Amino acid sequence: MSITESEIKELLSRLGHLRQAIAQAIVGQADVVEQLLIGLLAGGHCLLEGVPGLGKTLLVRSLSQALELQFRRVQFTPDLMPSDILGTELLEEDHGTGHRHFRFQPGPVFTNLLLADELNRTPPKTQAALLEAMQEKTVSYAGVTHTLPAPFFVLATQNPLEQAGTYPLPEAQLDRFLLHIRVDYPTEAEEHDILKQTTGVASGVVPKVMHAEDILLLQKLVRDVHLGEDLLMWITRLVRATRPSDTSPQEVKSYVKWGAGPRAGQSLVLAAKARALLQGRLAATREDIMALAAPVMRHRLLLSFAAEAEQVSADTVVAALLRSVKL
Repeated sequence: MSITESEIKELLSRLGHLRQAIAQAIVGQADVVEQLLIGLLAGGHCLLEGVPGLGKTLLVRSLSQALELQFRRVQFTPDLMPSDILGTELLEEDHGTGHRHFRFQPGPVFTNLLLADELNRTPPKTQAALLEAMQEKTVSYAGVTHTLPAPFFVLATQNPLEQAGTYPLPEAQLDRFLLHIRVDYPTEAEEHDILKQTTGVASGVVPKVMHAEDILLLQKLVRDVHLGEDLLMWITRLVRATRPSDTSPQEVKSYVKWGAGPRAGQSLVLAAKARALLQGRLAATREDIMALAAPVMRHRLLLSFAAEAEQVSADTVVAALLRSVKL
């Protein structure tokens, strides 16, 4: 890719401005914001999970306001149909000739940034409507394939499955999310600032700091970030170690029913490169991989009944893998 050093510095400075713009509306949640931006730079979709009221929707909306991108929000409900997302064909009549024809009316998925709010509140049939769009970035309807605009991101929010009225996401759909981001409760100081900021007269206005061309250029630059052969081999071993076998670590044998596929390795490589670029580096390190191993793999591991009984999480298994699989 032909890009000068000064252009790289300018793009990286804009990433700093993007962080600052989001911070005008979001208090705290530094790790969540960083992972969301990593997904953006890596060209992948992100799944944000947390109990209601933690600002997941506000975070995604603030990101869309800081980027000059088309933005659509779909509130997923139990009665939502696939055509409500993808679009439908309308029967139209030419008043001059009387000839009737069908015209495809694009749905809200035809945008740059799609907020799929509370994705797990809709049944699997409607959830599956996003599979082709997320993987191929196209929509097929009535034998015709329609290309989605670039860049295209799905940023989905979901409530924990313990909440009433939720449906677990299919494994095929989970695998299409680059990162599974956990949104936790704020600290006491952050919660104080949230109350102060949201109950006053004026709220923070998020300025626009980047546009589509910047995002596409940064995505190309991410792939040029260096990741050493030793780190690539380590990622390969980490992903393969999630699959139960006679040589697997004990935590995998005891608690994992089904391990991660090759897409986990691809995601971890791209996410590590994106994190390096976000921090102003053109080479990924071991720390980048360790920081993103859990968000990349936590939704790709199918845990066993023993893990549920002993309340062992996927993050615990990933942490054990990072200790046992040597670089």
